[in-house]
Amino acid sequence: MSADVKQQQYNAEQIQVLEGLEPVRKRPGMYIGSTGPRGLHHLVYEVVDNSVDEALAGFCKNINITIQNDNSIVVEDDGRGMPVDLHPKLGLPAVEVIHTVLHAGGKFGGGGYKVSGGLHGVGASVVNALSEIMEVEIKRNGKIYKQTYSRGKTQTPLLEVGESRKTGSKTMFKPDAEIFEELEFNYGTLEHRLREMAFLNKGIKITLKDEREGQKQTEVFHYEGGIKEFVKHQNKNKEVIHPDVIYFEMKKDDEHEVEIAMQYTDRYNELVLSYANNINTSEGGTHMIGFKSALTRVFNDYARKNKFIKENEEALSGEDVREGLTAVISVKLTNPQFEGQTKTKLGNSDIRGFVETTTNENLTAFLEENPSQARIILDKCLRAARAREAARKARELTRRKGVLDGLTLPGKLADCSEKDPALSEIFLVEGDSAGGSAKSGRDRKRQAILPLRGKILNVEKARLDKILNSEEIKNMITAFGCNIGADFNEEKLRYHKIIIMTDADVDGAHIRTLLLTFFYRYMTPLIEGGYIYAAQPPLFQTKKGKEVYYTYSEREQDKLMAELADKPGKAVIQRYKGLGEMDHQQLWETTMDYNNRTLIQITLEDVTAADEMFTTLMGDKVPPRRKFIEDNAKYVKNLDI
Repeated sequence: MSADVKQQQYNAEQIQVLEGLEPVRKRPGMYIGSTGPRGLHHLVYEVVDNSVDEALAGFCKNINITIQNDNSIVVEDDGRGMPVDLHPKLGLPAVEVIHTVLHAGGKFGGGGYKVSGGLHGVGASVVNALSEIMEVEIKRNGKIYKQTYSRGKTQTPLLEVGESRKTGSKTMFKPDAEIFEELEFNYGTLEHRLREMAFLNKGIKITLKDEREGQKQTEVFHYEGGIKEFVKHQNKNKEVIHPDVIYFEMKKDDEHEVEIAMQYTDRYNELVLSYANNINTSEGGTHMIGFKSALTRVFNDYARKNKFIKENEEALSGEDVREGLTAVISVKLTNPQFEGQTKTKLGNSDIRGFVETTTNENLTAFLEENPSQARIILDKCLRAARAREAARKARELTRRKGVLDGLTLPGKLADCSEKDPALSEIFLVEGDSAGGSAKSGRDRKRQAILPLRGKILNVEKARLDKILNSEEIKNMITAFGCNIGADFNEEKLRYHKIIIMTDADVDGAHIRTLLLTFFYRYMTPLIEGGYIYAAQPPLFQTKKGKEVYYTYSEREQDKLMAELADKPGKAVIQRYKGLGEMDHQQLWETTMDYNNRTLIQITLEDVTAADEMFTTLMGDKVPPRRKFIEDNAKYVKNLDI
């Protein structure tokens, strides 16, 4: 870090004010996404992001996050400490402006930061607005300052409470019960995001500590290798096909910086993650386009030059060169422009050429300097191309028969009469017996039933050409009408609710996991679009007198039994082991009736976590799966086998 940057001033003049704070408590979802668990954890990320921005500017090395016993959060860093001098326009201490005025921060052109998350200037004030209590302690100018806030309002003046030779900021906040549906922080959720932050910012040391009773644990995330170690982490349960993680970085004019790490595995799916100023750009953008374009060109040029592909042969496609690839693209830039519905798509046009040129030069050099690893990777790409051609022929064959285009619906499908996809739903039902009950009990106008025979193919271990030969999978693709992979077309989807309905036992859970693996790997837009659901059949039926009760969990059943204890008569309890134990009327009343049923919508919160989980549960390596079972067995109360 240059001396002029080190000496750069960070004081009240750098804090610019855009608008007031009042809207946050009225519409919290606009600022943090939701008032559920996702929004709750987002509060932590907003405060941590401010400390990370200090680290990016070269002024912070250590960030400590503590979940306290009362479920409040403390975030402490060793940065410069927030400014405490008076704001030139508002006449208030700058730290108070940061925490009580929306869009007040050092990231809106005020010169406080060259590179930041871009959207995080709202962080401190939004967290304050949505917290029952918030206390800030600042070490700066040889002194210690404190100020307290509550629900967006200042509670105490900025007080000088001591002396210190250190610098830094410490923030404690307790989320407001008036705003959030639940207040319990999930250690695993925080752990995953904080590890990601440490990977993306090599050298930063992030410590997460849980002080809650029965949950005490501490983890330190510190990666000198940065995203190189990120790729190794994502591949830890996969077989890599070449030893080295390919890594390169480039800086340009102190305004653009790109880091890329990549390594190939023996898998058939790609995992290409992109970030801009530490924000996960899940919709991609110009940096992703630049990388993918260069990747395809470099491998084709190398393949032709070294006679892997003859002059008259078809070039490798983008899909071919990304099969089995795990890659992380991280760009840092001064003025990020985010697009897309969720603001997770980078739009800066100049970054595309920068990433493309960087990838071209460095990847070409790696292949030239490492011919044995280059050959292994090219062999993988060529096998992918042959499999793609086989899959294309399989699709053409089935299309000629009218299968994948939905001209001939599968015979096992009991379709609904409704033609509007938005009003239609399809149940994927385990077994013919339950399928028969579902067909008899359904609303024929809006509900379609597709029985599945046994367990579908584990797509984690198969290429698309083999998948398209699976009868059960072919039936699903045909029934949905939207095709698969590169041919996927959301507009042709015939049902806007695809509901997985399996038994509440181990086999049912396995079938559900197999189906979710298929949707995640080959029909991801169905999950992203919110079309996939899991039905919740009851676990218990309880009869007492003429009354019949259904409960869906052990806890719910215990509560019901406590309520029935004082009433006369004996309760007769049946624990359901399968959907087939219910007649069509019971299945309708408990699981399919729009007014009574419980559906769980399947969402994709985090691509890296999802990839890790599906690899662990459905991949080839047994030890990680055994460890997962051992770690989580304690949470299972009753196991039906």
